Amino acid sequence: MGPNGRLCQMMLIQRGHLFGWLPVGMACGIALFFGLKFDPSAVLILGGAVAAVGLIILSRALDQAVSPVTVFMALIAFGFVMAAWRAHSVAAPVLTWRYYGPVEGRIVGIDRSGSDAVRLTLDRVKLDRVSPAKTPHRVRISLHGNAALGIAPEPGLRVMTTAHLSPPSGPVEPGGFDFQRHAWFAELGGVGYTRVPLLAVSQAEFDLRQEVFRIRTAVSARVRAVLPADVGGFAAAVTTGDRSGMSKDALNDLRASNTAHLLAISGLHMGLLSGFVFAGLRLAFALIPTIALHWPARKMAAGGALIAACVYLALSGGNVATERAFIMVAVALCAVLFDRRALSLRAVAIAAMIVLALRPEALMGPGFQMSFAATTALVAVFGWMRNGRITLGPKWARPILGVVLSSAVAGLATAPIGAAHFNAVAHYGLIANLASVPLMGMLVIPAAVLALLLAPLGLDWIGLWIMGWGLRWILWVADTVAGLDGARGYVAGPNAWVLPIMAMGALVFILWQGRTRFAGLAAIGISLALWQVGQRPTVLIADTGALIGVMTDQGRALSKEKGAGFVARNWLENDGDGVEQNFAAARWTSVDLAGLRLVHLSGKRAAAAFQSCSQGDIVVMNTDPEGKMPDTCLVLDPKVLRTTGAVAIIGQGAGARIVSARDIGGDRMWSGWARYPQTLLSLKKRSNLLAEGMQ
Repeated sequence: MGPNGRLCQMMLIQRGHLFGWLPVGMACGIALFFGLKFDPSAVLILGGAVAAVGLIILSRALDQAVSPVTVFMALIAFGFVMAAWRAHSVAAPVLTWRYYGPVEGRIVGIDRSGSDAVRLTLDRVKLDRVSPAKTPHRVRISLHGNAALGIAPEPGLRVMTTAHLSPPSGPVEPGGFDFQRHAWFAELGGVGYTRVPLLAVSQAEFDLRQEVFRIRTAVSARVRAVLPADVGGFAAAVTTGDRSGMSKDALNDLRASNTAHLLAISGLHMGLLSGFVFAGLRLAFALIPTIALHWPARKMAAGGALIAACVYLALSGGNVATERAFIMVAVALCAVLFDRRALSLRAVAIAAMIVLALRPEALMGPGFQMSFAATTALVAVFGWMRNGRITLGPKWARPILGVVLSSAVAGLATAPIGAAHFNAVAHYGLIANLASVPLMGMLVIPAAVLALLLAPLGLDWIGLWIMGWGLRWILWVADTVAGLDGARGYVAGPNAWVLPIMAMGALVFILWQGRTRFAGLAAIGISLALWQVGQRPTVLIADTGALIGVMTDQGRALSKEKGAGFVARNWLENDGDGVEQNFAAARWTSVDLAGLRLVHLSGKRAAAAFQSCSQGDIVVMNTDPEGKMPDTCLVLDPKVLRTTGAVAIIGQGAGARIVSARDIGGDRMWSGWARYPQTLLSLKKRSNLLAEGMQ
């Protein structure tokens, strides 16, 4: 048999197992769109749509061994078009300057910032002396200082204050997390803060979404009134998605013990709630002979569980993670309604395609990646066990061993993704999850359902009291595990190719049929090797010029011990370094990189006093210079950095090169760089100038 014959035979073996590859094709097209350094033209997008349709039609005429490849290519084109359509459909004005003045808008979101300040999301925004065509649809404002003395924020209330607003910031380093892209799809055109008390402009108008928001706020307030401190904040997070009642210490403990996922209303909570309702309804129907004997009790229970999941989705605020969890649960319950297997790779693929069709940008976030990685791995492992008739010991031990195996499989599947995005590994996470997750399913979620059922009678406190005992245990476990020596480790961030190669390798191993599937394990090994040999930038320069970080033998040295804290924290985390900013600043002495001199000028006085520099020096300042700067060195001031974003120097000596965030991300509709001409030297000239200084 020739190569073509073997290829055809291999493809024919896959028949009946190809459905799981459909979302993979869509994901490849979406990744292609977000990987571009330019916005595709309307002609290119239309061409992609035509190609998708043409390839589907062509696949009908091709041999069965070749048509799957054609369909996969069509899905790539479809994913590309879908992502482009989504990006254009959410287009809204974005601030291009720093604004200070009156801000008026309707409250559509209340949460807390990383600094633990109350944060409001406003829509229907009005800015002073800014035309409606240039006014963002949404802005997000943190309340600091005297702002807390104003009125209490209420959902749907139209308020006014005086605030500082600025455009969403770009990546803190080239290739880093792109908050501008995230803000674009959230329709956030400005972010900032205020120290001025809020004033009420008008009462909230009737709006179904705002009514649901008000109900959520009322439920959250009731839960926190019954349960004290972090227990109440935890309960509110589990029931309504409101995390504002959680202290920073409790959040840090949950993260260090790898139990922070219990806060998010995700697949675990949605699955536990719908599963509890499904089991409860089946038991209730079984006790009624007429229903048990003559009615489709199983399907009725699935329908009731689906309704409960819908209520939970609305009560939780319907954020992206909860929406994704609801879709996965809904697909499983609909499979029961239509006499299909509820938990299968086909069901997971359907859920993934729905999520990607609704929110293609979700592919780029850790939430989508971790939830579908865990679900796919769990379904695959338990499917292999079912097909191989492998049991987990005696019947009395199966529930316990099932929890252990589930936690281990989910943890192993999500650990690389979590480490890549958050640069941290919880070494005792499995222990903490084994001690916490069962209680969440057996006590916390059932108690929450009980509280909801008793609420009309004013007896919800009974369910909440029971719920509180379970949450106290989880918080105690998190605090204990987080306090162990070496509970949390840090890893350096990988390059952009590591996770895609790892994901494709895992998918080949799970979805492909035959011995060729083991090539997927080789791909996973290659990705881990690439992670290990990855190179972190030698020098990092913030996009405001406020901070410089230089890699030394002791770790990254920072030019300042205070200021630009968010940037500093992200740099150190991406290095796999868990120290505080002031400790990293103590490493900053005289920085010398093979003859290259870095000059950091902070403040107008330092910039005004600067007179000259040597050939190849890099001068960084956080204020625009008043006069002309010397042309013998590379000057990075705020005006220049606005056109480039954060800057990195990779390597040392004559082989060093300068890379900017704009070089990596390109000029996309969300980046804002397209409106600025490239005022910095070209990449080639930059590299030559740098090399000359290092010789």
